[in-house]
Amino acid sequence: MAIEIDLSGQVALVTGGTSQLGRVMVRTLAAAGADLAVHYHRNAEGARALCAELEALGRRALAVMGDVGTLPAVLAMRQTIQSGLGDPHIVVTNAVSQIAWNTILEADLSSYEDQFRTSVLQNVHLAKAFVPAMIARGKGRFIGINTECTMQLKPNQSAYAAAKRGMDGILRVLAREVGEHQITINQVAPGWTISDRDREQGTERNEGYEATVALKRRGTDQEIANVVAFLASDLASFITGAYVPVCGGNVMPTV
Repeated sequence: MAIEIDLSGQVALVTGGTSQLGRVMVRTLAAAGADLAVHYHRNAEGARALCAELEALGRRALAVMGDVGTLPAVLAMRQTIQSGLGDPHIVVTNAVSQIAWNTILEADLSSYEDQFRTSVLQNVHLAKAFVPAMIARGKGRFIGINTECTMQLKPNQSAYAAAKRGMDGILRVLAREVGEHQITINQVAPGWTISDRDREQGTERNEGYEATVALKRRGTDQEIANVVAFLASDLASFITGAYVPVCGGNVMPTV
């Protein structure tokens, strides 16, 4: 019997769907058969172009705008997605705000507030908006995109790493709260990943970083998306509460 990832008939929402990693997740979930709600905050043109690409493959696709850091905006997104595609079976919380990294003594307090909104509160808002329909259905997949930085805790990472650690706590608690409904809650934690930007700029290699990685290379955006698709599928039906590093062994959770 062949084993394959088949998401046919399912609707997936990817926040930050036009970002470097998000667009590859969107394409990969669509390749597995899912219809897509492509969330964006400012890149409307990119979202529309990505949806046109998916529709050319025979998928239903919807561009949806919103600030994931505010609950009213996320509830408005839910209404748009329900009307256009139906309630999502799969939610991927990939959006995150970009900030300047500084030491704790030098960082502006707004950096911490910004990262809290787009990492911790995003997941709270999307859970409130989309998990009830999963409970009613008796099945669902909620996948947060975390980071290896959550375990590294290197200088200048404090605002980002603190927010992602908060996200980790939210999603592990959520996994226990909704597990009885056969809803899985997992996290994918990329390392420093090669994206289209690197390919365009010729910056795929970084020997200093690669030296710290067990596999001695940087991962690719497709390798991240592959794990997202796996966790979204029935192949991962008995995995929940997991933090899955996809970083070539640069960080390794222990027992």
